[in-house]
This record gives sequence, structure tokens and C-alpha cells, in this order.
Amino acid sequence: MLLHFTKMHGLGNDFMIVDMVTQNLGLPPEKVRRLADRRFGVGFDQLLLVEPPTDPDMDFRYRIFNADGSEVEQCGNGARCFARFVRDKRLIRRNIIRVQTAGGNLELKIQDNNQILVDMGIPRLNPVDIPFRAPQQSTLYPLLANGETLNISAVSLGNPHAVLIVNDAYKAPVEKLGPLIEKHVDFPRKCNAGFMEVVSRDEINLRVYERGTGETMACGSGACAAVVAGVMQGLLNKDVKVNLSGGSLQISWLGEGHSVMMTGTATKVYEGHTRL
Repeated sequence: MLLHFTKMHGLGNDFMIVDMVTQNLGLPPEKVRRLADRRFGVGFDQLLLVEPPTDPDMDFRYRIFNADGSEVEQCGNGARCFARFVRDKRLIRRNIIRVQTAGGNLELKIQDNNQILVDMGIPRLNPVDIPFRAPQQSTLYPLLANGETLNISAVSLGNPHAVLIVNDAYKAPVEKLGPLIEKHVDFPRKCNAGFMEVVSRDEINLRVYERGTGETMACGSGACAAVVAGVMQGLLNKDVKVNLSGGSLQISWLGEGHSVMMTGTATKVYEGHTRL
């Protein structure tokens, strides 16, 4: 059986996107892992599925699977590619697209300059909602990893994030600390580990070790989480340029009780099909 797909990327964070509105195929975890293999499969950071909504107020259901086959709640770069995909495929003709995810509903807006604005929702800061094991909500939490105590911020944008401030993002020990933070016992559903360097009050450099995937060239929800952490610590203004390995995003957050807004690009690479 043939599976038709589109390969896209958001700042180098790459995705295989499958239309499950007009085709209906089963993709269990072992098949996802096989498709994700960059030597023997299609190769991607995440698999994105476009499905009919179960909520009548939404246009689509948006599902995300990591390269290891695990399903996750949220992916900001993927959301921008999702918006571009459903418009290019003429599954919808509006510029404003409402999608439901396991981490909450999103509103995506395709702008006149081909940038895509994503309302990522109100960040969750209560440890219970992240989820994160801590006695009470705080701006910073001590996290013991590899024999040292790291001071991290914990934020959820529908998926859990730990944000660590570093002097130089490009020299940060992401390969060593990333897996330890991702699987730390205090994050019962694991987390994405962000390493943030504050360049100025309006700009940061960021690397992210993503849960179930490893370090990627960009992470949209990670960029949002980093800005939330920086604003909460009084280090950043409300509009911040986030520099990632694959390019830059613009993130805006007015503070607690407000949604995080993300603006960036989405690029189609090719159309393809593979036999399952």
C-alpha cells in the first residue's frame, strides 16, 4: 500500500506530513520509527498527521510523532508547516486555521508576507500542569544532573520544557546534559531541554534537545518556552528574536495570563510516496 506524503521543514526542523483526511492508513510506532530512519526510510525529526477534527469547532486534528514513535502534545515549527500544508493541498481556503492537538487548541494565521503566525496558547507554569515535580511554583528550580545542580525554569506550551541559561549556547554541553534533563525523574513525561544565551533584552541564542528526537536545528515550542522563562526572570522584553541553528523566530509574550505568539516560515521540500 502506498503512503503519500510531503516533506517540509521549519528552520531546518524537518517533518514528514501525511494527509489522513483523504487517505486512511495505520501507522503504529514501529512503522513511524522505520519511516524516520534517515538511511533506510524517509527521515525526519517528527511525523505530522492531518486528521478530521473530533471537535466540531476545529478545522483539523493535528497529531505529532517523534522519530522514536512516541506521540507528543505539541510542535510549534510543525504547526507552521501544518498550516502551509493544508492550504497548499486545498484542504482549507481560509488564512486562519483552527486545529486541535493533544496539548490544546491552536490558531494558525497565514500572513500576506508568507510568514505564519501561531497562537501557542497560554503557557502553563504550575508544576502540576507541566508536569514537573516541585513543592510549589517558582521562577527557578534546582535540578540535580550529572552530580551538579542546574537552575532551570519549567514551562509547558502543551509539552514540557526545561530552560537553562548558559553563557554561550554554541559551546553549551547539549550532548551531555540534554539527555539527562530530558529523562530526569522530576519530569514524569520527560521534557525538551533548552539551552538559552541572552544576547540582549530583545534577542537570545537557543539550542534545544528535544524529547524523543535529540537536538534539532529549531524548536518552535522551545523558543516560546525560553522567552517565557526569560521574561519571568526579568531578563527579556515582550518581543524577542530567537536565533536557532536553522534560522530565527519572532516570539511575543505579554506576561502571565497571555498567549505566546510565534512568527516564522514554513518550507516545502518535496512530495513523495513510500510503500508500507
